[in-house]
Amino acid sequence: MIDLGYVRLMAAYNSEMNRRLYAAADRLTAEQRRADRGAFFGSLQATLSHLIWADRTWMSRFAGWPKPEGGIPTSTGLPWEEMKAIRPDLDARIEAWAASLDPSWLEGDLTWFSGATQREMRRPRRILMVHMFNHQTHHRGQAHALITAFGEKTGDTDLPFILPLD
Repeated sequence: MIDLGYVRLMAAYNSEMNRRLYAAADRLTAEQRRADRGAFFGSLQATLSHLIWADRTWMSRFAGWPKPEGGIPTSTGLPWEEMKAIRPDLDARIEAWAASLDPSWLEGDLTWFSGATQREMRRPRRILMVHMFNHQTHHRGQAHALITAFGEKTGDTDLPFILPLD
């Protein structure tokens, strides 16, 4: 199962990949970022907005951070300049939280009310950590495809080649 090393590594990977994606996305035009290109949330900007909402939602459950407004259907509407200001701070906070996490936190279950299922849920924290990072990677993969389809480059995306592994 996962341990604190995994949580910290994935938090660092999340931060680095967001830096790369946001830098590349910022080189696109506003029209390109907002164009519906058939991704799950339509556009690059909507996809990246949803990731901010989802990370805030999971961190509200994990660490008691303020819960974002709305639900999945309204998670896609942040303005670009606001997203660029939010993302680095959010990533730094996730990394700091991961660095301060006690190993015992990974034990046991988390219970929360799911707006998506409209019921109370209970799942192992370890599995939910994996889910949060997988969710980030899933939608960042979509964002990467949208960015590269416009001819922009993000640089390498492979975890073993972009982070120090010790």
